[in-house]
Amino acid sequence: MSGDLRTAPAALRANPTSRSALRGAVVLGVGGVGFLLAALVVSAYLGATFGVQTALLALAVALVPLFIVIPSFLWLDRFESEPTRYLVVAFLWGALVAALLAAVFNTSAIVVLQSATDPDAALATTAVLVAPVVEEALKGLLVLLVWLFLRREFDGVTDGMVYAGVCAAGFAFTENIQYLAQAYSDGGGEALTATFVARCLLSPFAHPMFTLLTGVGIGVAATSRGWLPKVLAPVAGYLLAVLAHALWNLAAVSGGTGLVTVYVLVEVPVFLAYVGFVVWARSREGRLIGQFLRPYVDAGWLSRGEVTMLASMSHRREARVWARTNAGAGGLAAMRAFQDTASELALLRRRMHHDAADAHALAQERELLAALAARRTEFVGLPVS
Repeated sequence: MSGDLRTAPAALRANPTSRSALRGAVVLGVGGVGFLLAALVVSAYLGATFGVQTALLALAVALVPLFIVIPSFLWLDRFESEPTRYLVVAFLWGALVAALLAAVFNTSAIVVLQSATDPDAALATTAVLVAPVVEEALKGLLVLLVWLFLRREFDGVTDGMVYAGVCAAGFAFTENIQYLAQAYSDGGGEALTATFVARCLLSPFAHPMFTLLTGVGIGVAATSRGWLPKVLAPVAGYLLAVLAHALWNLAAVSGGTGLVTVYVLVEVPVFLAYVGFVVWARSREGRLIGQFLRPYVDAGWLSRGEVTMLASMSHRREARVWARTNAGAGGLAAMRAFQDTASELALLRRRMHHDAADAHALAQERELLAALAARRTEFVGLPVS
């Protein structure tokens, strides 16, 4: 690490890790067309099956749990926020691609099973033995693709949880539209209300909790050195997600007191454990940022006070207030960029420590250090001595 970067000029790329404009445009265009086609298919199916008005009513009601689930994952993602465009892609993958393919596979399974048994048994068997395997694979595939192709944006367990949770929220959104529309078609407003309470209020985190297990497994693999945990951790996470999903569906098809018992004695404690794990994961990320930024104190890139601030979300908020008070809106923007860059730097160094960084890690480290120095001059005026 050469010292001349400590006084690097402020004229730097806003995001040192950004992709070329042409490549980004091509990927955006292809992805946009794919999502649009999937959206048209899903919309056509819902409209043809339930009618446009019923489908729109169900869509509006299904939006409610999103305002509960999505903010929780954005809260988890505060230390080193993932690019908004990738989170949007994760949501659309769950809501369109995964939901559409799961519907095809599950429907095919029901048709095959009905030829060997009665319709009710076919539905129950598909719900317990087929749907969890298919749905968790399709949702988990998004997290796996992010790890494989966006390694610079995937820093471990927390990122795995965020991408898994947002993708699963998208899947649950589309699934809720179907269940709500079916309930309204069969039983009117009363059935719609009962389904809304059961799916949207009492269990909005069901799908995210399942898929989060796959995300944790892939996150562990992303920060592991040996090949064995890189293979076993994602597989173990996926199998646990399938098991949890299957048990939940088994309780649902059993109905009556069985579902209530499972919900009270199993799902509520599991949800509380999930909340505790999410809180722990966010706190852990702050500690990791502090740990892997300390070497830069000895090298003169950061002060001890800055590392203390960067490792605590409350101290980060205080620093942003200070920057806005002393340097206005520009200072606030520079402080936000300084904090985001420092988080990216710490997690990059963590990947380097675990031999999980790519061949461009050293160049990326130098760019991030230069960006740190430049952003500091914007809200302080002088580099750290």
